[in-house]
Amino acid sequence: MNARPNSPLSLLERGNGISLYRQIQHRLMDQIRSGAFKPSEPLPSVEEIATRYGVSLMTARQAVRSLCDLGVIYSKQGKGTFITRTKVEKNFRRVLSFTEEMKLRGSTPRSRVLSLRLCAPGKEVREALELNASEKIYRLHRVRVADGVPMGVECSSLPAQSCPDLPQVFEPDSSLYRTLAERYGIQLTSANEVVEVGKASAEEARLLRIAPGSPVFLFTRTSFLESGKPAEYVKSTFRGDRYQIVNRLTRLNAVLPGSSPEL
Repeated sequence: MNARPNSPLSLLERGNGISLYRQIQHRLMDQIRSGAFKPSEPLPSVEEIATRYGVSLMTARQAVRSLCDLGVIYSKQGKGTFITRTKVEKNFRRVLSFTEEMKLRGSTPRSRVLSLRLCAPGKEVREALELNASEKIYRLHRVRVADGVPMGVECSSLPAQSCPDLPQVFEPDSSLYRTLAERYGIQLTSANEVVEVGKASAEEARLLRIAPGSPVFLFTRTSFLESGKPAEYVKSTFRGDRYQIVNRLTRLNAVLPGSSPEL
């Protein structure tokens, strides 16, 4: 921080009804937005923040924790807290796993597996994967994390007969698509994906460390083999404050029937 202790920038307004930790949170947010702190750079320590703003360590720690909860910063055990990168742009032009997408953006991906189990598919999954009534699926439920920040909750469904020993060979922090390709020869070449906007449920909010009812993106994706056979069905919820949807469009320089070119 550029402000010195007791300078006008570091003085807090006491007795104005806004808690001290919240005032510190707002000031740090302003500095992050202004570029005073860059993505992946460390935030000043709790001790330094406490000294510069003339507050207790508990208050400074609460301000830092609130920024973590908002996804603005992330912590690395034993190394401190760091500024989160800007929103991730969702790529709709390539079939990429979350792991591949994050690595392309220079982020460190990680997954926390909530469950991986064999089960009977519901009607929606059965129809999407074109399964008969007797076929089962493996359902992989994960929290997807980038640079220490939980980004989304993802539930992948795969026909069990295509990857019979998946629970034994799949490593939690590895790419599912890489495992499918290297272990089973499953190459996903295309996908249909639908995006909707919703609100985080209480459980999703807990897993993503956001407030219940926060805006989220809801993705429904069916991935296909080159033959056109469906091989994966995914339902996922991603944080609206960490993702943005961008489509790049081109306009053909065509003249409509009955019209003349603009001059």
